[in-house]
Amino acid sequence: MSSNTTTTNSSTDVKRPNKIKKYTPPDENSASDDPTADYMNLLGMVFSMFGLMMKMKWCAWMAVFCSFISFSNSRVNEDGKQMFSSFMLSISAVVMSYLQNPAPMTLPWQ
Repeated sequence: MSSNTTTTNSSTDVKRPNKIKKYTPPDENSASDDPTADYMNLLGMVFSMFGLMMKMKWCAWMAVFCSFISFSNSRVNEDGKQMFSSFMLSISAVVMSYLQNPAPMTLPWQ
């Protein structure tokens, strides 16, 4: 019984050696970088400024949301100081908007 299972038939082999290619990692300087983290970082800073200057709570919360998205889409080799400063700016916008007006947030269309 074991002799039947150990024999292999070369005609039924599904491997195609001419289709096998060695893996090469992508180039670090490739042009396929996703700019989502950069755009969200910029949007977070804009929303933070609007939240701080115009005292709009929904802008401050959008800044926190954008900074989280920016952090989650960031690359390993990016500068962490800019991410941290964007996140702290958005948190300070939320804190300052609620310190100036502790009432619950109302949405702009209500």
